[in-house]
Formats: sequence, structure tokens, C-alpha cells
Amino acid sequence: MEAEQLHVAGVERLEAGITVVRGIRASGVHAGLKKKRRDLTLIVSDVPAVAVGTFTTNQVKAAPVLVTQERVRGEGKGRARAIVCNSGNANACTGPQGEADARAMAAAVARGLGIAEDEVLVASTGVIGLHMDMDKVRAGIEAALRELSTSREAAAAAAEGIMTTDTVPKEVAVRFRIHGYECRLAGIAKGSGMIHPNMATMLAFLVTDCAVAREELDRAWREVVGKTFNQVSVDGDTSTNDMALLLANGLAGNPPLAAGDPELAVFKEVLEYGARELARLIARDGEGASRLVEVQVEGAGSDEDARRIARSIVRSNLVKAAIFGEDANWGRIICAAGYAGVPFRPEGVDIYLGDVQVCRQGAALPFDEEAASEVLRRPEVRIRVVLAEGQGSGVAWGCDLTYDYVKINASYRT
Repeated sequence: MEAEQLHVAGVERLEAGITVVRGIRASGVHAGLKKKRRDLTLIVSDVPAVAVGTFTTNQVKAAPVLVTQERVRGEGKGRARAIVCNSGNANACTGPQGEADARAMAAAVARGLGIAEDEVLVASTGVIGLHMDMDKVRAGIEAALRELSTSREAAAAAAEGIMTTDTVPKEVAVRFRIHGYECRLAGIAKGSGMIHPNMATMLAFLVTDCAVAREELDRAWREVVGKTFNQVSVDGDTSTNDMALLLANGLAGNPPLAAGDPELAVFKEVLEYGARELARLIARDGEGASRLVEVQVEGAGSDEDARRIARSIVRSNLVKAAIFGEDANWGRIICAAGYAGVPFRPEGVDIYLGDVQVCRQGAALPFDEEAASEVLRRPEVRIRVVLAEGQGSGVAWGCDLTYDYVKINASYRT
């Protein structure tokens, strides 16, 4: 099935976790930052890996974002051996002490692995404005170092350790071939609330054993993030801690993919598939959500125009509330498209809920209300908007807006 989805022969979806990638060990432990759940994750590559990342666009950036951004993007940087992430405390708006604590987390991992401190990337998620309990964090890191493993159980523990209000862990793994070499790509993500385009509170860590030149890896990652993680919206809030990291350690043994290599297209498609699956899982697990919403826009003047319109629709609270209420109110959909900031002719718009057409050429038409409501009752709701401007297309993902969203966020700190 996955091969058909990817349109690349020989690609296989694996029932596995992040440790399926060669040279990757992981662990997830309970350090005590949260009452019960695992709250500290460690991912380690046995050899140095090319590292690229994208980060929150919020002007208020958490200490770990600043530290990791510096290590990924700084002059002569862009290589890493480990990622350490805690949940339960965002380490945001914590001043110089917060940055010192983020660096101390990396230093503790580096000492335990015998590697350089700047080879360790740091991430955090949780409540803003609280200083880290570094005694618990250090003890947690020591436990995570002891429990590093290539086992499936270790991969699952790592996926759990980055969760906050998530109800389920989010994992993806695939196997593919590059120049005849078997390669693997896997990832974990977290995200449930404060999810909005331009890096939403989401974290994503992907790893691959495919060898890729840094410049091409960075270019591919930015392109993929633009099509996947930046197309997710749960509630319109962009967090202080968002980041998406990709490590490529080259242990598959393939000649490094460089500019002009035709196999780069294969790698990009695999990478997009992995990121898209994680993005869908984030949207499906939106705080209080009962439905995943996918908006497909076709016929736009460009792909970017289509993506902007899809984002506008999926983040509309009125659209989200209508889906929760199983109300086929297509007027809210065309309205949200209209304020996306993209010029188009309203008289050229067709709208479908699943297979049910509810709007033709920008106007009402008779349709089966019960059939449309049945579409909105499904766990996954697909909205298709067809314009008459060109060949551009794009997709965005979100969820409905339920009573439980308010309940969850009214008592987040307690």
C-alpha cells in the first residue's frame, strides 16, 4: 500500500520505531518532571550525522530552541550525535538561567557519551515560565543513558517521553532503496495543542541512515516541512518551543546524494511521506478533537496559493465548529478561502464534502443534507475546494473544535 502512496517502487512502511534506522539507539524515562508519564527522551547516533532543522517563528523562543538553532545553523556547524528532549517544562521565558540549563542538559549527555557538547541538540516542551528542576533532569539523563537500546520497546519509550497532552505516541518508519542500497527513515513527533502553521507546540525528530550532502538535506527538509508540518493547524497558536530536526548518519553506505543526483527525488518523496504521516497524526490528536480534517485545494494559481487557502480553511474556528456539529455549512468554507489573501474568482469555486458537492461555481446547489452530514460524522473528514485559476494544489490538516478543547486548556497547569 505504501509503495502506491509514494509512487516509488520498493518502498515499504514498517511496523517499527525510530531505532529501526542503522546506528540509532533511543530511550525514554520518567525523570519526575511529570507525575506519571515518561518525560525525558534521548536519541543517539553511533556516528556523527548531518543535522538540519526548522524552528518556531514566534519572536519568543525557548532556551533550547536558541541553543539548538545555533548548533544546527551556526558557522561550521550542522553535525550532531544526539538529541535530548524533556516534556513537562518548556524552559521558555526563563532568562539566562534557562539557557544555562539547556546547555547543561547537552553537557550531561555529552559527558555520558564521550562526545562534544555541540554535538548534542536540545528540545523541551511543557509549561512556560518555570525553571527546570535540574536535579531531576540530570538523574533522568543518567537513566536515559543507561537504557539506550535499539529495541522496539526503547523506540516506543522515546516516542512517549516527548508527549504532553498527546493521547497517543506518534511514530513512522519506512524502508526504501537509493542506488541499490537499502535505506531506512523513521521519526517521532508530539503535538496536540498550540499547533499552527510556521512550526506549530509540536516537536518532530526524524532520522535516516541514507547519506545526503548537507546542502541538499537542508533544502529537502525545508521544502518538506513547508508541505507538511507547516500545513497543520489545531488552534491557531504558535508555540515558543517548536522545532523539527532531521539527522542523516549515512550508515546505509550509499554514495552521498548531491545536487543533480536523480535519486534525490526518491529521497524527497520518502521524506515527505514520513513527515506527512506524522503531521496527520498530530492533527488527528488535536486537543479534544473527535475528527481529523483534511482540506485539499486544487486549481489555484500556484501550489503556494493552494496551500495558503487550505491553511485558512482548516484553521477557521467556524469551519471547525461546523464539522463538530456535523453541519454542512459550506458558506464558512468559501468565506475562509476568501480571507486567505489569495486572489481568485468566487464564481469559479466548487466545494465537496467527501464525494458530496455542496457548492458549484460559487453558489448554492441542491444536495443531500443527510449524505453531507454522514461525511462529517466520519473519523476523517475530507474537504475538497476546486478553483478555476490554474494548476496549483495543496493540502492542510486540522481537526474539529470541541467542548473538550476548552476543558483541557482551562486546566493545563493543573
